[in-house]
Amino acid sequence: MPSFDLDRPLPTADELYGTAARVLEAARAGGVTVGTAESCTGGLVAATLIDVPGSSSVVRGGVVSYAIPVKHEVLGVSSDILDDPALGAVSAECAGQMACGARQVLGCDVAVSVTGIAGPGGEEPGKPIGTVWFGCSCGDSASTVLRIFSGSRSDVRHKAVATALELLLDALAF
Repeated sequence: MPSFDLDRPLPTADELYGTAARVLEAARAGGVTVGTAESCTGGLVAATLIDVPGSSSVVRGGVVSYAIPVKHEVLGVSSDILDDPALGAVSAECAGQMACGARQVLGCDVAVSVTGIAGPGGEEPGKPIGTVWFGCSCGDSASTVLRIFSGSRSDVRHKAVATALELLLDALAF
């Protein structure tokens, strides 16, 4: 069941920075490293983490997998998922495999992924503009979360960054 975050306020730069700092503190405290796999956010999650001084101690890196071939060839997302019109790049299955693939490629302990439709075009049947799937991989599994955001392309992307950071923080709360 999707979570409609249509009324989620746009995060401020200070709020994003604060959440990123908490993610890094939690990773350091847990002795783990983090990474990202991003499509519609285009590297904003990794950039937000890296804005925090000292981030190099726990951030392994990020993969911007905007193109379908990068999702498949770099992150290992199955062609069966990407080629299936009912699934495709904006799906729970893709988000989960992106997060797992990021962990393998980056050699990190925890990875978050973001894939969605930021707009203003790209809407598909059952996937309106603002549809964003997230994956988080740690341990032996990956969990996925669906959010549907309102606002401009920039709004959707920044709300997605806030959600991705929150998912990382939740995953690091062992």
